[in-house]
Amino acid sequence: MGSTRHGMSIGLERQGSECYLVLKAIGTLTHDDYLILTPMLEGALEGIRQPHIKALVDVTELKGWELHAAWDDWQLGLKHGREFDKIALLGNKVWQRLAAKVGDWFVSGQVQYFEDEAQALAWLAE
Repeated sequence: MGSTRHGMSIGLERQGSECYLVLKAIGTLTHDDYLILTPMLEGALEGIRQPHIKALVDVTELKGWELHAAWDDWQLGLKHGREFDKIALLGNKVWQRLAAKVGDWFVSGQVQYFEDEAQALAWLAE
């Protein structure tokens, strides 16, 4: 009997002189995933003075959230949404495009949906 893969990875990537926060979500996220993710993300943001973060969020393998995890995600967005200048959401589903539009209401910067990673990175570099 196998288990279903789920979770989120966090990293930093450079393209030329630009540095991006890269998040990749897979499977159905749980509250336990956010118990691990939140301190990691907050630790990464802690060392940045007056953050103006550009992020690439890959949700191409995301299936969704458990209810408690959706609440965790909402709280994380409210707490840190003003620290992001641009968020490129890389997806492949209609509901992800809608999530980018809704997310744009709650982030002080811009949120844009992409189905092509090269286009997402080009937009972040603008």
